[in-house]
Parts: sequence; structure tokens; C-alpha cells
Amino acid sequence: MNFLSRLRAGTTVTLACLLLSAPVGAQETGATASAPAPQPAEPVATTPAPALPTATATAPAGTAAPVVTVPAPAEPAAIPGASLLPQSVQDALAPMVRDPNLPHDLSPMGMFLAADWVVKAVMIGLAFASVITWTVLIVKVLELLGASHRARIGIRRVEDAPSLPAALAASRDRSDPVSRMVRAAAGEYDRSAAALDQAGDTGVKERVDSHLERIEAGAGRRMSRGTGVLATIGSTAPFVGLFGTVWGIMNSFIGISEAQTTNLAVVAPGIAEALLATAIGLIAAIPAVVIYNVFARAITGYRLRLAEAAAGIRRLVSRDLDFRGSAQVPGE
Repeated sequence: MNFLSRLRAGTTVTLACLLLSAPVGAQETGATASAPAPQPAEPVATTPAPALPTATATAPAGTAAPVVTVPAPAEPAAIPGASLLPQSVQDALAPMVRDPNLPHDLSPMGMFLAADWVVKAVMIGLAFASVITWTVLIVKVLELLGASHRARIGIRRVEDAPSLPAALAASRDRSDPVSRMVRAAAGEYDRSAAALDQAGDTGVKERVDSHLERIEAGAGRRMSRGTGVLATIGSTAPFVGLFGTVWGIMNSFIGISEAQTTNLAVVAPGIAEALLATAIGLIAAIPAVVIYNVFARAITGYRLRLAEAAAGIRRLVSRDLDFRGSAQVPGE
């Protein structure tokens, strides 16, 4: 009797455990059927789950429902499972499909071809200014080298000549500034020789100095020709490039307002084209300023050589005046 009561109690406990475990298994079966599986659905998923269609049909539109029903036909470029992602992530993935109206080539030439006509005009003008800068550099370097070489040779002739007539004979028909100085001084000396006894030599020296100063100033002015263009380019090119940049950025903001988007794929090309104008302006201005400063120092050195030659000619004139009327010839 005691044994039967214990057996009846054990059977009751076992039935109670089975009844309690049945809802848990049903919930696990429903969760397994609702989750997306990469493999074909098992036969268990064919059993109707009463909670699944009700949850899908009554889900509010504003809430992000993680449950995915049968996928609708999507575009070929759609990312699988993209609807499961938050909206911000979906917006970030949207620019992966390029707009055919946007420029694909962001190289300097591609940005130039895609730029506005005003920006193109600015870039072409700055490129032309850069060509002028390098042309002036080549021409003036050759001119300075030749003029400095001729000035050094003329100074050597003046220093080696014992008198003004000897320096004149050594100059012959040369057309460099030092030779012209020698000829001008000798001509003024010959024209004033008749008045030396009455007026003295002070007036002759002044007139010779006037000729030498004019020739020296003219040679320096001719050597400085063309450097003013470098100064103009160096001072105005950055502002011209800045004008192109302002115009391009203004067009970019207009494009933003028309497209009603702040997407970088729409904004960045226009801003890059605008900044290219400033870069070209700096490329044209920086070499122009550097070359102008180099030429300014070189021309100053050339003028010093001409001043040295003029000083040597003045010494020859003064020496000839001192030995005027003497039987001894200077240098003998």
C-alpha cells in the first residue's frame, strides 16, 4: 500500500514537468521558424505559427521591425539585408552608386574641363602669366650674362689703358656701354680742348661726368626692362586665383541649394575646382616673386660694374688733363 502511494506521487510529478515544458518548446519552435535561415526551411517551419503573421501585420510603421518577411524584388545593386540596417547607415551606403552627372575624373585636367567658364578663364590667364614668367627668366638670364661679361672686359680695357686715347683705340667700334662711355669722354675732351687754357678743366670734368651718368643710367634701365612684369604677376596672381576660388565656391553653394543636399559627392567637385584656381595662382606668383628678387640683385651688381667703369674713365680724363701741355705722355 505504501509502495503504490509512492508510485502514484512520482507519476503525478512527471506529468506536471511535461506540462510545464510544453509552452517553452512551443516558443522555441516559433522563434526558430521566424528567424531567417540561409538553408532551406525544415519541415518544422511548415507548421502554422499563430503569433508570426499577427506580429507582422500589426507592426507599426514608425518602429524598426527586425522581423523580415518574404523579400520583395530589389534592384541589382541593392545590398542583401540592407533593410535590416538603421536609416543612417542606409543613407551612408546610398552614395556608393555614382551619379552619372557627377565628374568622375578629379585630376587637375579633369577638374579644369569640368569647371565653370569664369574659373576656366582665370586658370588660363594664370597659366599664361606663368609662361611669361619663365620666358622672362630665360631671356633676362642670357641678357645679364652677356652684359656682365662685356662689362668686365670693358673694365679691364679701361684699367689697362695708360691714357684716354689708348682706351679709345682699344674700344674701336664696340657697342657695349663701357665703350660708349670711353667714346663720349674722348669726344667731350676733344671739343673742350680749345677752352682749357681760358676756362680750366673743371667744366670738362663736369660735362664728362654728365655723359657717363646718362650712359650708365640708360644701360641700367634697359637691363631692368621686363622685370616690371614679374613684379605685377607676383603681386596680382594670388588675388586673381582667389577670385576664381570665390566664384567656384559660390557656384558650389548654388548647386547645394538647387540639389537640396549636403552630400560631399555633390559639393566636393565644385570646391576642388575652385581651390585649383588658387593653387595655379600661387604657382604663378611664387616663382615670379623669387625671380624678380634675383634679377633685382643681379641688375644692381651690373650697375655697380658700370659705375666702376665710369670711375676708371674719369681717372683717365683727369690724368690726361694733368699731363696736358707736357712733353711726357702718360704711361711712358
